[in-house]
Amino acid sequence: MDDVIFMDAEIRPNRSLSERGFIVLISIITLLNCASAAVFLSMGAVFVPMFLGADVLAVIVAFLASFAAARQIQRIRVTDRAVSITHETPKWSKLVWESPTAFTRVALTTEDDRAVDLRVALSGKDAPVAQALSPRERAEFAEALETAIRQARRGRV
Repeated sequence: MDDVIFMDAEIRPNRSLSERGFIVLISIITLLNCASAAVFLSMGAVFVPMFLGADVLAVIVAFLASFAAARQIQRIRVTDRAVSITHETPKWSKLVWESPTAFTRVALTTEDDRAVDLRVALSGKDAPVAQALSPRERAEFAEALETAIRQARRGRV
């Protein structure tokens, strides 16, 4: 017998820089560093271009790490039997939380009318949810998650 799905949400981190923008930005940084390196070489500072090259390399590595983190997905699924949270990438999937729907609760922490933390909880254990969302989106997601859990509880009776 298949479980009835009440929520199947994917949360993806937002990155404002596209891959094309990344190439443009790296090109500009490389061009500026090459111009700076030429100035320093003309003044006789032969080691400065190596540090400028290391600078460009560090920026590239940082952006590649950011793009790798952007490919991670948090999937929240509410069925009539269980609430599950998985972290997924294109290469792997890892279940980080699973609990019976009947006993799972949603805990939203707010400060100054801003949703700062959202967790699912059961018997003193909890797991963070929707950390990639803005405070407003996190509050809306908490409401939707509570509604889905409530509907799943009613659906089992």
